[in-house]
Amino acid sequence: MAHGGARRRVAALVRLLAPDCSAAAQQEAAHELALLLLCTPESGNKDYVRECGGVPALVGLLASSGSAAVCAQATAALGYLCWDNMQNQDSVRECGGIRTLLGLLAPGIHDAVQEMAAKALGHLCAGNGQNKDSVRECGGAPALIALLAPGNPAAVHENAASALRALCRSNPENRNYVGQCGGVAPLVRLLAPGTSAAVQGTAATALANICCKNTQNQDCIRECGGVPALVGLLAPGTCAAVQGDAASALTNLCCCNSQNQDCIGECGGIPALVGLLARGVSPAVSEMAATALTNICESHTKNQVCVKECRGRAALIRLQARGGSLYLKDIAAKALHNLL
Repeated sequence: MAHGGARRRVAALVRLLAPDCSAAAQQEAAHELALLLLCTPESGNKDYVRECGGVPALVGLLASSGSAAVCAQATAALGYLCWDNMQNQDSVRECGGIRTLLGLLAPGIHDAVQEMAAKALGHLCAGNGQNKDSVRECGGAPALIALLAPGNPAAVHENAASALRALCRSNPENRNYVGQCGGVAPLVRLLAPGTSAAVQGTAATALANICCKNTQNQDCIRECGGVPALVGLLAPGTCAAVQGDAASALTNLCCCNSQNQDCIGECGGIPALVGLLARGVSPAVSEMAATALTNICESHTKNQVCVKECRGRAALIRLQARGGSLYLKDIAAKALHNLL
């Protein structure tokens, strides 16, 4: 639990969010709450903000304040409040916070507010099936997809893609929904050279979730040019985290999809993935590269031959022999099995 001094400070800050307080006081209080929750993320402080009535106060502030600065700080506080805290996620939904946050994504809203609102929605949906369903039922996907449009700041792109990623994780209905709303093409555009690494990686993982066990979205990514864009992110010089994210997307993209297996092979994906293994970028990247090769070669003779010609078998054997987790060794064994 929060210590006594911190608890008293939280209660005082929540009182300053009230409608009869000045906009300056509300902004400062929301800012201090956001900083408190960011710098001391333990659950006690988050729980105490909820117990002090902080959730309805913050949601009410978003609905009533005409100040962009106040709304940006309040959305930031809500986002930090909901990160890894199921009770707060539920409380925000029950207070009408999802619909209120979606309203802040509308055209004409200040960039800083849209950035924090998209981030808060991502935190609200992380691991919370009811909130994912609620965002869909409130029509949230088109609003998030609209934020991916060219011209918006990189932070808006990143947080909107992150929210879509959370929305589609372990949720087949939302995968269909985002695909039907046209979410694939804007995410593929964010993979382009010149985009920041943070945005590229988030877009790649969003695409990985959207196409997981979804043939229609897998095909749409291919048709939108997503395969060469993802393969391009495997190149030397790309940051390791983005390489792993791209390999993750390719893994899901070719799962039980022979056309995508063909396309990845034709776009040079196999030597690029083998190169990641050979360079030993990191255990996490090696794991994703080996998993991608497993799916790319599943019942696909041409790709199996290509892996062997690229010395992929030797790279997988070295990976299996190298010290590391049992899971990583198992992934390498599975990839080798598919080369038999």
